[in-house]
Amino acid sequence: MTNLNMLWLLPEMLLLTMACLILVIDAYLPKNLQGLTFQLACGTLIGTALLILAAIPSEPVLAMNDMVVIDPMGAVLKFFIVLIVFMAFIYSRGYLRDRKMLRGEYFVLGLFAALGMMVMVSAHSLLTIYLGLELLSLSLYAMVAMHRESQQASEAAMKYFVLGALASGMLLYGMSMLYGVTGTLDLAELALAISQNSEQQTILVFGLVFIVVGLGFKLGAVPFHMWIPDVYQGAPTAVTLFISSAPKIAAFAMLMRLLVDGMEGLYVGLQPDGTHSAWGGWQGMLILLSILSMAMGNIIAIAQRNIKRMLAYSTIAHVGYLMLGVIAANEAGYAASMFYVIVYALMTLGAFGMIILLSRAGFEAEHIDDFRGLNERSPWYALIMLIMMLSMAGVPPMIGFWAKWSVLAQVIKADFLWLAIVAVLFALIGAFYYLRIVWMMYFEKPQDMTVIEASMDMRVALSANALVILGLGIMPHSLMVVCLSALGVN
Repeated sequence: MTNLNMLWLLPEMLLLTMACLILVIDAYLPKNLQGLTFQLACGTLIGTALLILAAIPSEPVLAMNDMVVIDPMGAVLKFFIVLIVFMAFIYSRGYLRDRKMLRGEYFVLGLFAALGMMVMVSAHSLLTIYLGLELLSLSLYAMVAMHRESQQASEAAMKYFVLGALASGMLLYGMSMLYGVTGTLDLAELALAISQNSEQQTILVFGLVFIVVGLGFKLGAVPFHMWIPDVYQGAPTAVTLFISSAPKIAAFAMLMRLLVDGMEGLYVGLQPDGTHSAWGGWQGMLILLSILSMAMGNIIAIAQRNIKRMLAYSTIAHVGYLMLGVIAANEAGYAASMFYVIVYALMTLGAFGMIILLSRAGFEAEHIDDFRGLNERSPWYALIMLIMMLSMAGVPPMIGFWAKWSVLAQVIKADFLWLAIVAVLFALIGAFYYLRIVWMMYFEKPQDMTVIEASMDMRVALSANALVILGLGIMPHSLMVVCLSALGVN
């Protein structure tokens, strides 16, 4: 008996239909109406967000013959994905127009990428996860290579494609091993089969290793981080902004669906003497990835002079902190990680938005020195960047501080006090490179006194982004309650 429950999939259906329609419309639009593609794409995202909010179930609902699950966690993550893609489109339009790259492909690929992310978030089957991941990945490869005249962008796209294909292969191989042992692709059935299948533990752990490698690449965790600095630096800044924000939420959702929904029984390993140890399951693997990511991300970022590369290593460090909540292996820990990834996406969106704002036709504000004396050029924009940097550094009372606090509190509750101490030490090291930008903006003389020009929607969106981060820092409980209730924590 089929249970399609198509009405629950209206947001995805609208997004898919409109992305295909906009692709056709854009092909026939005259040059003087090319702005219509941007307006249609933004309208589609607004409609999708309203449909997501209109249908948030109180209990998980299965659809498409149990291949898709619609639950409160998925609804919250999908809403933030759509919101962040909407903001990314607003930030990117002026940048693309100045470089003669304002073509419909950016917005169409962005919509398909958003659809891939939403499919990953709602996946209830290994097959659905892989389909969503590939739709997202292929869209991002094409976006990175959009600037066809740039050798740097072509090189970044090639690296991203080759390493991405390798990681997808690893993930697929891990999934095939799980299927071979359990005989199912359904995540709920997979979890049940793992709990009843102790004699095949070795093969299951092998499959788990390959899956964690694939997840590590998609998140950008050390030692699978090689692509992040090169892709962030080589891609056009509008594309870097897109890659660095919403896909991280989708990667977190994939981590939750695979490790928590499907493989929670393998969070600790079974020893030969029948006891359990954190180091034999995914909990131990994530601890290792988290420490390496926090260490390498924060230390190597200090040496960077290119701000896009600096933010790339900052991303790697943030991924390490993001994993701390999942390492706690309880609902409150997962809610803390969910809170962290949403906050991180909003912060990185604003930081790259500022880089786009300072760039202009023929000039890329890619170096840290380009922020020298920004306070003398525009006190308001300097304040926006100050909020972003202090929040990323985790300085109280910014929302970035509460994000770090929430994951550290859960790690300590899970009896990993030593891991929390390591995380705090690396956070102190990492504060240096964020505060260096603050110093340059407020205490150095500007090298360039060119007037900063931006469209009204860009100015409004960037200001709103900063004020949301400031407001959430003052009232972090509002977002934390949403994350806790989405995961069923009272």
